[in-house]
Amino acid sequence: MEGIFITMEGPDGSGKTTQIDLLKKYLESRGYDIVIAREPGGTAIGEVIREVILNPAHKEMSHMTELLLYASARAQLVSQVIGPALLEGKAVICDRFVESSAVYQGIGRGLGVDTVYEVNNFALGDVKPKLTIFMDLDAEEGIKRKKKQANLDRMEMEDMTFHKRVVEGYRKLATLYPERIVPIDATLSIEEIHNRIVEEVEKRFFMG
Repeated sequence: MEGIFITMEGPDGSGKTTQIDLLKKYLESRGYDIVIAREPGGTAIGEVIREVILNPAHKEMSHMTELLLYASARAQLVSQVIGPALLEGKAVICDRFVESSAVYQGIGRGLGVDTVYEVNNFALGDVKPKLTIFMDLDAEEGIKRKKKQANLDRMEMEDMTFHKRVVEGYRKLATLYPERIVPIDATLSIEEIHNRIVEEVEKRFFMG
């Protein structure tokens, strides 16, 4: 079997975790071994970097430091987990990937989308997802959902203006790269969202 690489993107609280679990079960029914990864993290080194990035105490972190830390964790994840899994013909589903940096650091922090992609192209080589699902949800609703779930991390604690820039950034990327980034209304029911994701996966990986 040929390896499959799918990423799940969206603002905080958009329901990515639920849909990743359902997609995992669907791909298992297709006969795939599944690897679930998350960003930042997914490796011992990546998890240490995650703690540094998301720690609310690190208010002094510069935007460029933040971008490079994310890219470093991502490079380790690709080297240690994603790349080998794809070579073995497994299906990889990653909770966030380069698009998160494009919108959070590129647009939210103002570093520029081109800068983010340039840094990450260097870090990741030719490992890129064939399909990116964008769970489209207004920033206000996402943060309202997130506050019900847990304590907020350093990124989640940003003001609403920042989170609105992130959502608009995702929507802009979806219009720029429609061949890969598929927006799905995250206010739909869990079942409706899953069915739409399955349709996209079928089209890209199992129809001819």
